[in-house]
Amino acid sequence: MPSELSNISTPPACIADFCLIPIGTPSASVSKEVAEVQRILKRSGLTYSMHSAGTTLEGSWDEVTKTIGQCHALLHANGVVRIQSDIRIGTRIDKKQTFDDKVAAVRKILESDEKTVGEA
Repeated sequence: MPSELSNISTPPACIADFCLIPIGTPSASVSKEVAEVQRILKRSGLTYSMHSAGTTLEGSWDEVTKTIGQCHALLHANGVVRIQSDIRIGTRIDKKQTFDDKVAAVRKILESDEKTVGEA
């Protein structure tokens, strides 16, 4: 069985929403740590978008998970002893879809709602 598992490759693309939570920092504010994470993401070359509850990151499974691990490693190197991450990763194989595509699909539905209300 283990040799069979080694032949399974990771998905070619994913979208991950993640939030790293530094625990035990000297201040309640973690904006400095969030800025460090954003610098790593910028250098990664992956597509990403910061929002109020974390960051959405897009790319190959291997690159996305590697980059999240690098965020942990850098914060540890900067003295953060403990980090908790909440990560939600989505994959699909029926079509290529970016996080911008997902948001645009919902906006299109909402625009349709507005047109329907305007016609009533």
